[in-house]
Amino acid sequence: MRPLIQLCYTAVTGVSLTDRVQLVAEVERLVSSQTLHGSESLCKLLRYLAKQAVEHPGVPVKEYQIATEVFGRQADFDPQLDSMVRVQAGRLRSKLAEYYSTEGTTDGTIIEVPKGSYAVVVHDRVASPSNGLPDSATHEGKQTAPSRGWLFAVVGLSLALVAAITLLARAYATARNGYSGVAEAPAPFRTFWKGFITGPEEPWVIFSNAAFVGRPETGMRYYDAARDTNAPILDHYTGVGEVLAIHNLDLVFGALHQSLRVKRGSLFSLDDAKNNDLIFIGSPSENLTLREIPSTKDFVFARVPSGPRAGNLEIVATNPQTGERKEFLPTPPLVPVTEDFAIVALVHGINPEHSELILAGNSTLGTQAAVEFVTRENYLAGLLQALGVSDPSQLKPFEAVIHVRVAKGVPVESTLVALRKSH
Repeated sequence: MRPLIQLCYTAVTGVSLTDRVQLVAEVERLVSSQTLHGSESLCKLLRYLAKQAVEHPGVPVKEYQIATEVFGRQADFDPQLDSMVRVQAGRLRSKLAEYYSTEGTTDGTIIEVPKGSYAVVVHDRVASPSNGLPDSATHEGKQTAPSRGWLFAVVGLSLALVAAITLLARAYATARNGYSGVAEAPAPFRTFWKGFITGPEEPWVIFSNAAFVGRPETGMRYYDAARDTNAPILDHYTGVGEVLAIHNLDLVFGALHQSLRVKRGSLFSLDDAKNNDLIFIGSPSENLTLREIPSTKDFVFARVPSGPRAGNLEIVATNPQTGERKEFLPTPPLVPVTEDFAIVALVHGINPEHSELILAGNSTLGTQAAVEFVTRENYLAGLLQALGVSDPSQLKPFEAVIHVRVAKGVPVESTLVALRKSH
């Protein structure tokens, strides 16, 4: 059976923790302690488990969920092959035990993650066995313990209600006061995305929205102006990678307490481009606005001019460096995709005061991987290191190419293979 996560409150001394705020305070006391100081991954794990327990009481949390949502593992993570989550949970248990035996010896409340589960268990510190209580009192307590089952159900429902009210109140305060609690997001996110979350307007996300002709049930293809003059255009389709990309961006911007405005490429105008920070999802072959505004210069999308792959989309290095490949060509069409290449680039917009972030692959899977490269903490930290950026003020325009390994239609690993920094 998979480990379950649960939040328990044991009123040993007659004082129950029924307030989410108090739980958060206890967790923050732990992560701020000398024992856990410097253990960022363990602090993230503890916060996550506590948050899940309060907001989703009784809902199991799997190793896979922890691996991908807390530690940034890829979608092909296999708990049977990778024991990382179990190792980190064991380290967290050891640190909690160390804290309560040193700094936390006087704490009235104890937070534990029992061995063999990912459950957050919160209880009052157990009094010494010689507590002066008569046997009859102890016996009476044991008799009435089962009847307190209803209390735990009430506490669980109360916590869920408190959590919902807290989230609504925070959302209202954010909208009303313009609050931006970016310190809650990991450092790479705050560094990379600061320019997009501090402007006067929310950034636009423009996703690929190519023109098709035909019908879904009989076959569709890209619109060809030379032969499809009178054919009705279908302009309401996009790739699965674009859908997942927008979801990933929404999660990151939610953590940064900033909103996004999303628009399909066919409806985007140059007026929008002049006055906003922009995030383009998808290549110029499908995100047509990219053909009309400033885009990449060192790495560009092009069609293979001749040979057996003539007409296929590829990425071309306009000025390849010594030992660097000139063409980045993905898996051929009509066979299962095993690799792709994508561009991740930050450039100045039509108005130099605004920025454009271009996240685009040769295929929709490459596009998904490009967005994951700037929305996964481990990838983003590596990119910032390659750029030599440790502070938001150091981030300048750049162009990069990543190689994407694909398995069963899912991007599973991305590697930075080329990089140009603006001078």
